[in-house]
Amino acid sequence: MRIFFTGGNGKAGKHTVQYLRDQGHRVLNADVAAKWEGGNDEVQIDLTDQGQVLSAMSGLVSFDELDLEETPKFDAVVHFAAVPAITFRPEADIFRNNTLSTYNVIDTATRLGIPKIIFASSETTYGVCFAHGEVKPDYIPVDEEHPTIPHDAYAMSKVCNEVTGRSLQAKTGADIYGLRINNVIEPHEYAEMFPAFMADPALRRRNIFAYIDVRDLAQMVECCLKTDGLGYEVFNVSNDDNSVAMPSAEIAATFYKGIDQTREMGEHETFYANDKAKKLVGFKPAHSWRDSLTEDGKVK
Repeated sequence: MRIFFTGGNGKAGKHTVQYLRDQGHRVLNADVAAKWEGGNDEVQIDLTDQGQVLSAMSGLVSFDELDLEETPKFDAVVHFAAVPAITFRPEADIFRNNTLSTYNVIDTATRLGIPKIIFASSETTYGVCFAHGEVKPDYIPVDEEHPTIPHDAYAMSKVCNEVTGRSLQAKTGADIYGLRINNVIEPHEYAEMFPAFMADPALRRRNIFAYIDVRDLAQMVECCLKTDGLGYEVFNVSNDDNSVAMPSAEIAATFYKGIDQTREMGEHETFYANDKAKKLVGFKPAHSWRDSLTEDGKVK
């Protein structure tokens, strides 16, 4: 596939772009931080400027396409670019950047007739991650039906982006899939970060004790690219297990006392339910921190 990918210089984006290229896809990385070096299939872009988005999304990936009779169209758009969290910029600017860029990307893609659009939403939409003080889920495990009523501008922007995706899907009929991505972890971060999580599980409360290995996130994107005809959908994206050594029953008793548990859970099952992604697009997370560390935080 010929893919227009935004945010390929970011933590999640750089791994996903490489993974997609390894699968044989032609990927144009559109990023404000892109550094054009010739032949690296990148374009530096301000996604809040719809003229730039239209120009890039209807243009070349690289010089070799000059020899084609006409510029090919993109088969899909993957939109990961965003101000990545609170405190990076003033809240109003986070909201402006994230909502305007997402509108421009999805609207332009549908106007150009691109049939598949995948965009990064967030675990923060559930209102737990960036809340002042402690906000607990309404029920566990948290699935895609859980209310999305956050208190911060970053998560608000992601909720607005989901409305944008739903509306433009209804208008155009394109397949538009939103990924509510949990805390993204790179392989080297298991040894660097997870021993602290073993020692103090409360450090993972704001992430609903979940995580997503960046390699499995890339696989989820590929699963969505391969799955047509769903219309508009949102998916939780997480690994199958929790990010702490404490069993799920003990986590529930310690941190979620009095919270409704809707079903029986496995010994270390994630509280950030990924069943929908498995059922609808064939997501099969393959990695775990337990492959790298013992349950007392020592590197294997």
